[in-house]
Amino acid sequence: MDELWWDTARAGGIVAWCLLAASVLWGLAMSTRTTPGRVRPSWMVDVHRFLGGFAAVFVGVHVIGLLLDSFVDFGPTDLLVPLASSWRPVAVAWGIVAMYLLVAVELTSLGRSQMSRRTWRVVHTLSFPTFALATVHGLTAGTDRNNLLWQVVLWSTAAAVAFLTVVRLLQIGERSPAGPPTDAAPPWPPPRGAAWPVGPPIVQRDRAATVPVSRPIPDRRGVRSTP
Repeated sequence: MDELWWDTARAGGIVAWCLLAASVLWGLAMSTRTTPGRVRPSWMVDVHRFLGGFAAVFVGVHVIGLLLDSFVDFGPTDLLVPLASSWRPVAVAWGIVAMYLLVAVELTSLGRSQMSRRTWRVVHTLSFPTFALATVHGLTAGTDRNNLLWQVVLWSTAAAVAFLTVVRLLQIGERSPAGPPTDAAPPWPPPRGAAWPVGPPIVQRDRAATVPVSRPIPDRRGVRSTP
């Protein structure tokens, strides 16, 4: 029975990390528009939320499995307070902080309609440190940390996330609007309440006054005459 709960904790942690990685990669694929073909945006968002929500569910499975397992004898304080565990406190702390960040991201995603877009975006950016901390936790805690296949999966996925993140940052840099030139002329006339520019006034040209008066104008009888 003890091995059952330990295997449950291990499986829950691995599945939770895989779902979190898939959610982050899916979100980056949406933001960088690297998805193949034409996919409905609403369907993409639903899949992204589904992956993140199930990642939180399997984090719960991971924690419950550790609580019920008697091999290490984890208590609620050990799994909820960083550095409180006597068994690999630093490695466990990475996972605890990642769990709190994931819960914050998921709660703000559920209540997105009740908050400003700026607030939601700032909190949603925590998905990146969440993935990083969860990856470090997977590499330093548990019996699978020395598994070569597990290490290859973690490092290759982390490289893919890093690559798409760089692509996204480059896209943001290209789309950012350039500021106005420093020598740009001020608007004329200035807006109400604004200070008038210092220096000689700008002479406005009247287009109606630029019509040449010496141009020959034909009369109705076809005789060319000049005014």
